[in-house]
Amino acid sequence: MCMHDEAAVHYIDMIDQTTLGHRFIKQEFGQTPRIGWQIDPFGHSAVNAYLLSAEVGFDALYFARIDYQDREKRKDLKSLEVVWQGSKTLGSSADIFTGIFPKNYEPPPGDFYFEVNDVSPVIQDDVLLFDYNVEERVNDFVAAAIAQANVTRTNHIMFTMGTDFKYQYATSWFRQLDKFIHYVNKDGRVNALYSTPSIYTDAKYAANESWPLKTDDFFPYADNPNAYWTGYFTSRPALKGYVRTMSAYYLAARQLEFLKGRDSSGPTTDSLADALALVQHHDAVTGTEKQHVANDYAKRLSIGYAEAEKLVESSLACLTSSDSKSGSCNPKTEFEQCPLLNISYCPPSELDLSTGKSLVVLVYNSLGWKREDVIRIPVVSESVVVHDSEGRETESQLLPLANTSVNIRNQYVKAYLGISPRVTPKFWLAFPVSVPPLGFNTYFVSNAKQTVAAMSSLYSSQGSKNSSVEVGQGHLKLLYNLDEGRLSHYFNSRNLVKANIEQSYSFYAGYDKIVSDLPASGAYIFRPNGSFPLKPEGQVPLTILQGPILDEVHQRINPWIYQVTRVYKGKEHTEVEFTVGPIPVNDGMGKEVTTQITTTMMTNKTFLTDSNGRDFIKRIRDYRSDWELQVNQPVAGNYYPINLGIYMEDNSMELSVLVDRSVGGSSILDGQIELMLHRRLIHDDGRGVDEALNETVCVNDKCEGLTVQGKFYLRVDPLGQGAKWRRSFGQEIYSPLLLAFSEQDGGNWTSSHVPKFSALDSSYSLPDNVALITLQALEDGSVLLRLAHLYEVGEDKDLSTMAYVELKKMFPDKKVSKITEMNLSANQERAIMEKKRLKWKAEGSIGSGTMVRGSPVDPSKLVVELGPMEIRTFLINFDDTFVPKMV
Repeated sequence: MCMHDEAAVHYIDMIDQTTLGHRFIKQEFGQTPRIGWQIDPFGHSAVNAYLLSAEVGFDALYFARIDYQDREKRKDLKSLEVVWQGSKTLGSSADIFTGIFPKNYEPPPGDFYFEVNDVSPVIQDDVLLFDYNVEERVNDFVAAAIAQANVTRTNHIMFTMGTDFKYQYATSWFRQLDKFIHYVNKDGRVNALYSTPSIYTDAKYAANESWPLKTDDFFPYADNPNAYWTGYFTSRPALKGYVRTMSAYYLAARQLEFLKGRDSSGPTTDSLADALALVQHHDAVTGTEKQHVANDYAKRLSIGYAEAEKLVESSLACLTSSDSKSGSCNPKTEFEQCPLLNISYCPPSELDLSTGKSLVVLVYNSLGWKREDVIRIPVVSESVVVHDSEGRETESQLLPLANTSVNIRNQYVKAYLGISPRVTPKFWLAFPVSVPPLGFNTYFVSNAKQTVAAMSSLYSSQGSKNSSVEVGQGHLKLLYNLDEGRLSHYFNSRNLVKANIEQSYSFYAGYDKIVSDLPASGAYIFRPNGSFPLKPEGQVPLTILQGPILDEVHQRINPWIYQVTRVYKGKEHTEVEFTVGPIPVNDGMGKEVTTQITTTMMTNKTFLTDSNGRDFIKRIRDYRSDWELQVNQPVAGNYYPINLGIYMEDNSMELSVLVDRSVGGSSILDGQIELMLHRRLIHDDGRGVDEALNETVCVNDKCEGLTVQGKFYLRVDPLGQGAKWRRSFGQEIYSPLLLAFSEQDGGNWTSSHVPKFSALDSSYSLPDNVALITLQALEDGSVLLRLAHLYEVGEDKDLSTMAYVELKKMFPDKKVSKITEMNLSANQERAIMEKKRLKWKAEGSIGSGTMVRGSPVDPSKLVVELGPMEIRTFLINFDDTFVPKMV
């Protein structure tokens, strides 16, 4: 649907938006695209090369933007056109011919711009006029062609004749191009023709050349020594968070739409699909648009969500209805959801239970595995008790709502909804839930005669005689130094991992000068002018809440940064929730706020970051594998995009940090990981937005800088054992449990509703190394299914192996009448795509190595095999006449 970004996007969103566009083109025009045209994104990802190019069936990928140093070297070596092998796991089976433009995506140097008001000389071919210039203009054209031919292999070169906002009066261009083609061909030194990227690709292929091999990716991108485009990895963090939340919601909503049965007359997920596809654009989720445009993207997401929310509520009402088994659905139950739960606003859970009503909490799990987790909802009273769907009392814990949370809640509910909340909840109620795969479970919160939920005990370091305190009720313990009010040690009693860990905050001052090659920090560019630590002013005590389910450490870092660190009894990672903002700029200085996790690990300049949430790529500080790097920006030039996580290793352990949205990050010092969480700048960087990145939120005409709240997650593992957490828990971060609320006034919910449900066979769940990334009922009655292997070759000793998914157990109540394997974007059969895709020769290719792919699916056995990193896409038709055996 758009030319998606490649840094700040998640691979599932890339697949969804590409599928939407490709299927539209197929339906409307009967065409199957074969060229990737990513000419403008600011750096290019490995996942875009092998997944969104090779695996959709493209024969070539073209773009313009690569690092200025990289481009100069490639011009010298004639290696602007390469075979790109983006996946070390899939090897040459997923490589793609890639063409990089010699300068940009504009006409070649030499004055070839022909908009009505452009100044390039037009061809004057009337010999009677004094400005006759055919020979001169032909010479210009031929000179440009020869210059480009000198940096390009084979006899074919591409001129991109146009740029942004051109062809508003196309005749003025085509009149000139017609003349150029005519007179240049008459001259005979070069042959000029109107062409397409497809025709160009076929000419390159016919030359039977071997091309240089490229691996890894093209990040970060700089267009001059002081202009690294690494700020946009974090720009507009609230929009980035909203996109990620909506992405997960869209995935779950499509599952529920399938389970209920798609009904085009009722609400659908289509509006959310359109909005999500659009916001993957390289000037959308990137945060590199004007404020009113960012508002429009968010508005479209909100409109799409509102329709999907209705669909989710009616689907859950149907699935919980006791007559749902009979195939009819006329639900009477009304469910509500809480899209502002992250700012502790959830009207359904803020119910007064003293009247005898119960709050029904339905918890839906969109993952293919059973899931044990802890959920938190705001409540107004401490007299509460939680029961599960079988009537058993469930352990629960109350945590008082912090003043910071109440203030954000009041301000942002007013800003977003235009109302002030009626009541203010006093507590978070936390309790563990267990939810079957692709299914739901129900919990009940009711009034207790006396407090049954455990009240968190409060430990304040103020006046404490101890110099340290230990936090954590389970295997994981964090030790805090009370004298300095900071984290000092991490210890896991199960695997005996011990680490010295500190966490701190700082900000980079945004450079504010724009002279020829010295841009300011802005929406695109990160150009720091010094780093400044952020510390509590004076001795600010820690507030520690402890209880049977989790412990929380609350820290006021400074007047505009608040942090809560959580350690759950049943989990072996720590969760950090940060609240940053409003960032003050009244001192005339833009600020880019970062957090550092500092250890004593010896990491030798090396760390790993994910590519769009998929493969991990090794990064080495101040180093590029393709050329000798001249370091001009030692911080900005070492920043990389992070969508899933970043980790570093030494000879005994590995430390991983996972994120809840796209952010920029790095390891600027050995043993340290840095994430940029928020940025507020007061100058434009001169790259096209023409507006400073200065986000504000207004209530009653009073405006202040945007506050951003988000989370990251930290874990230390023995060396070689971190992948399982990064992959499994990474899925849980991407797909949080979906909560829906209802009320029960007397009576017995479980006698009139289905309290627990799984769409899978009761004894079945997906293998630990497989994710269900698409389950979608299409308009024509068929179903789109995508399964993804989560591990790379060699990533985990047990899980980087062939996986098997039994479709008969995935769809126990349905009979598959037809199954067709498709390419990734589902616009052609995979077998046809494989047959016609061009196979390019690469210099020094490592071949397919140990690459393993699953075999074709036997329609009688219906078992899908998945090799490491493989994603397989199927169109399935079910037999509507099939009647399942009633259990």
